[in-house]
Amino acid sequence: MATEHERIAPTDHPAFDDFVATIAALRAPDGCPWDQAQTHQSIAHNMIEEAYEAVDAIESNDPAHLREELGDVLLQVVLQSQIAADEGAFDIDDVCADVNAKMIRRHPHVFGEARADNASEVLDLWDQVKMAERAAGAEAAPSTDATPAEEGAASATKGAAADNVGTAAPKGLLDGVPTSFPALMQAQKISRKAAAAGFEWDALDDVWDKVREEVHELQEAYAEAPKAANGKVDAGVAEGDADAAERAVANVKDEFGDVLFALVNVGRRMGVDAENALRSTCGKFRRRWSFMEGAAWAQGVSLEEMGPDGREALWRQAKELERPERSAPGR
Repeated sequence: MATEHERIAPTDHPAFDDFVATIAALRAPDGCPWDQAQTHQSIAHNMIEEAYEAVDAIESNDPAHLREELGDVLLQVVLQSQIAADEGAFDIDDVCADVNAKMIRRHPHVFGEARADNASEVLDLWDQVKMAERAAGAEAAPSTDATPAEEGAASATKGAAADNVGTAAPKGLLDGVPTSFPALMQAQKISRKAAAAGFEWDALDDVWDKVREEVHELQEAYAEAPKAANGKVDAGVAEGDADAAERAVANVKDEFGDVLFALVNVGRRMGVDAENALRSTCGKFRRRWSFMEGAAWAQGVSLEEMGPDGREALWRQAKELERPERSAPGR
């Protein structure tokens, strides 16, 4: 049976080829000294910066700006690929071939016989393919049917160590989640990978129970920790065992992180991306705060000079202005 992609003819991209040639010329012996001096590590931070700037352009709904920022992202991809080519590691064609093969492999509902009727099912299928890829990559490594508890037992650990002497350990499930990701994005991807491996709650209500459990533990940890007069945890104000005070403060931070992680799992089960949701809320707060500052300035005062009631009134005005207009009856 012919698939849809077989009816899509490849097209030439001369502008892309010209760009690749330009970057190669910059890295050539008679090229640019700055470009010649760069390494993967020296420009790694640029990849993150350019990606965030592209996201800002998307969220600003500015096509012209987005076009520019996507070019900057592409620059990072091509330049990193050229550095690798100069080292004899790989080139931009290898990068394109690899990602093309991966996209075909991870879309069996388009290029194969699998079926996915909506975006949620596509994500589930994507995770299944990734798990199969990981299993295939680790099939040479010894496996065990032991439960996590059994694997954690000393005897099992020693036995596995003896059996695997001289054998490279398979890549960990979470090794592919970059630690440079924003924490919420890390949490989303970590929990999604763990869920794909079967480490998952049966229902959303169970995740909410976990949230309540973590909130209770946070409240207990906060109650036991030393606090300054302003209510912030502070080991420096404790009397007595300084180490115990440090541990108590660290426990509050740890429990707070557990609450956030549990909420990320709620969002994942709901189909909500935590990073995008919080970015949206930050944007909403910025808009409302900007309105409040402008409204206060129009009254000849600053927000700091207004009383709590005045600030609250402006906040409510800002919220009201963001509400979608309600249709009139009969319309």
